[in-house]
Amino acid sequence: MAALAPLPSLPPCLLFFDDERTSAQQLASASGLTARAIARHRFPDGELKLTLPVDAQGRLPQRAVLLRGLHQPNDKLVELLLAARTARRLGVQHLTLVAPYLAYMRQDIAFQPGEAISQRVVGDFLANLFDAIITVDAHLHRVATLAEAVPAAQTVLVSGAPLLADWIVQQRPGALLVGPDEESAQWVAQAAARHGLDSAVCTKQRHGDRKVSIALPPVPLQGRAVVLLDDMASTGHTLIQATQLLKAAGAASVDVAVTHALLDDAALHALHAAGVGQFWSTDAVAHASNCVALAPALAAALQTLQTLPP
Repeated sequence: MAALAPLPSLPPCLLFFDDERTSAQQLASASGLTARAIARHRFPDGELKLTLPVDAQGRLPQRAVLLRGLHQPNDKLVELLLAARTARRLGVQHLTLVAPYLAYMRQDIAFQPGEAISQRVVGDFLANLFDAIITVDAHLHRVATLAEAVPAAQTVLVSGAPLLADWIVQQRPGALLVGPDEESAQWVAQAAARHGLDSAVCTKQRHGDRKVSIALPPVPLQGRAVVLLDDMASTGHTLIQATQLLKAAGAASVDVAVTHALLDDAALHALHAAGVGQFWSTDAVAHASNCVALAPALAAALQTLQTLPP
């Protein structure tokens, strides 16, 4: 009997969940991938059933990309486990995760005996599921590279700071960029260098999840348009305190630009009440403040992976 001819190779696809359809369509358009939705059903007891979008032969391409932002991450991590393992069974040999926001990165050491070092746990979990990880402005502290936090075969870290800088110079020409704490220095430096903007960084002492103290940098502030720049905003407490100090020091205006807008309406209202004029963000996390699209940068990051064998 003659051997069966091998099935033709399928073009790579972009897998996504319906709640991220808009982001998936934007990334598919920028990257040239075909977007295919993963169907999701939740049983009454909370368990999930996923159905991946296979072709008529019940297959997926050898290469696939899965888009999943990991804000509000706990259910999504289970989705990734089910989707990635099933994709392998259905023919995917090279699987890339695009997670514009990467969860569980802040806890990189045990501060108290017995604490879980969630960065290591989740990083290893993702590295065991995916061949490549692409994310944006991962919240890394004492870890120098994304590959240390997520030891996948290949990792790509995209920065939203230069893109935010492009927006800022249109809205506030000549603005002073200020980082609200030392951890923001890397993003402030990238944004300032892109357009030759002045920059400075505050110092912060944290006294708990919701209590911090801020000291302004020793730079002239009187009459300046200031933009606070950081990788994320969640409770907004650090940004509120920095804004109040900047206004008291004579800043003409204070706006905020972040990569990840994780804050709720109450926190955003508190920021404006403290003196923040405009609040801008990338679309790494869907939010009313989104004004900077990441799809072109994420598509460029995907392009760097295409030389890898399937």
